[in-house]
Amino acid sequence: MTFTEEIKVGRKGLPIGELPYTIKVYINNQVLVPANLVRSLGLDKVKYVDVIIEYNGYKIQINNVKLLKTKHTASRQFTIPKEVREKFGIKPLDEVIILMITPRQISSTKN
Repeated sequence: MTFTEEIKVGRKGLPIGELPYTIKVYINNQVLVPANLVRSLGLDKVKYVDVIIEYNGYKIQINNVKLLKTKHTASRQFTIPKEVREKFGIKPLDEVIILMITPRQISSTKN
């Protein structure tokens, strides 16, 4: 094995590489953005995004969502805000459809 070969450890990720996709809400009210999708959307270095999800026929836009990251994978997670969960009745283990994820535009305040 040469030094240029990549060593992969752990499980193979979810084969999700495009939007939309359906996923369950975790017990802690977070939603997974799989590593394959993070890479294909170019979200590797992004901290905040705008997300559009669908739940029970409602399209819900959530702005300025922080993408949480783990130490050893490219996957990300975000938390559905409490106000949104209460308004639409989203509970852990419910399925949501992720329709769109776009990076937040950072406004430049430097002179």
